[in-house]
Amino acid sequence: MKKFMDNDFLLESDAAKELYRSASKLPIIDYHCHLDAKEIYENKKFRSLTEAWLHGDHYKWRALRNMGVPEKLITGDAEDYDKFVAWATVMPYLAGNPLYHFSHMELKNYLGISTPLSKETAKEIYEKANERLLKLGARDIMKLANVECVITTNDPTESLTYHKKLQEEGFEIKVLPAFRPDKAIAIDKPGFREYIASLSEASGMEISDFDSLMYALEGRLDYFISLGARASDHGLDYVPAYSDKALSAETAFEFALAGKPLEKADMDNYKVELLVRLGILYYKKDIVMEIHFGCVRNPNSAMFSSIGPDSGFDSVRGTSFGDGLYPILDSLSRAGTLPKTLLFSLNASDNELLVSMAGAFNNDGKVPGKVQQGSAWWFNDHLEGMKRQIATFAAGAPIGSFIGMLTDSRSFLSYARHDYFRRIFCNYLGSLADSGQYPAEGMSYLNEIAENVAYYNVKNYFGL
Repeated sequence: MKKFMDNDFLLESDAAKELYRSASKLPIIDYHCHLDAKEIYENKKFRSLTEAWLHGDHYKWRALRNMGVPEKLITGDAEDYDKFVAWATVMPYLAGNPLYHFSHMELKNYLGISTPLSKETAKEIYEKANERLLKLGARDIMKLANVECVITTNDPTESLTYHKKLQEEGFEIKVLPAFRPDKAIAIDKPGFREYIASLSEASGMEISDFDSLMYALEGRLDYFISLGARASDHGLDYVPAYSDKALSAETAFEFALAGKPLEKADMDNYKVELLVRLGILYYKKDIVMEIHFGCVRNPNSAMFSSIGPDSGFDSVRGTSFGDGLYPILDSLSRAGTLPKTLLFSLNASDNELLVSMAGAFNNDGKVPGKVQQGSAWWFNDHLEGMKRQIATFAAGAPIGSFIGMLTDSRSFLSYARHDYFRRIFCNYLGSLADSGQYPAEGMSYLNEIAENVAYYNVKNYFGL
């Protein structure tokens, strides 16, 4: 049997190892995450490995529930050590699950622990990790991981106080905000009118109609840009489709502010128009537009009522999205205002559709991969999911244009996912050379691709 997670983990050939040696040394640009800038500014120290690892990690919470662990030991008021032992007890049963790899890579890469985690080793690992964490704050972990830049996810109403403080201080790692106006788009969600009121307050202007909404959003976007924002992000439950038989976006918005009832088609028209208008703004201000979709959020209504969102109860959506997304991209392209766009679906069966859709809109002659599928996301960022996404991308577009991995994480230890991706990606490229699908004398090109996808492409794409 091969040694568990040695230095050549997931690297199955000499070519893969050679490619990884170069790619692994490059800094990390994490272009989509959910870290808290306040915790970075304060160099947050963690009271235990439980807080660093299990607090807010709905990936792990979901695995614990699937093994019958009671909620008290997951999100409840149990002691840190008891929660950690519950996780350690579940770990050996996660064979083939990315959490097994991620957890052990994080222990090894940042805490210097190579012992496999189980209930038998829980006490030893917990004590060693806690001792190490006494000396490691959030910033220290980021530096240890060779992070150059992180792009957080922020609502337009946020003050971005700690992004500003970090920049004023001159912290060497860039911590930039991403503009995520989901709540302004979610006209169908409870609290929409209240949110528009809070956006009005944050923007310093009264929002009374669709035009004033756009002025307010543009003002907030300009504020984000003043603090280095290079990206927007949209988390859509589904991709809306326009209907010429429904209310206009302007009228639908006025109805919503007045508390009048709206049909789904009316609300979808509002969503489509707002997405297009925002896309125009992003193009004019050279902001990347990220669109995430394909998720059924909070289908377990009892647990949503009990614990709230982002708690591990979301699921993959099975419905198609193409009919709605094509017209949005086409409208922007036809007007010459299509921004750099990243497309993410939570449904892996959409891989081919996304790659082909992106290719239909890559014609500006300036930006490689201007419109492209983003990396395997959420339920797909595991070994087989990444391999499928990489192979599908390579089959449908130049793999050399891909901008690579993100963490989509709330954990400071999750940068190991970038290393995981780099190993998988280099192994894929190496396999092409080893199998005669790519010439051995072309290794210099493969090395260039590996380095570009690990670092240089994303740096250039976001203009960092």
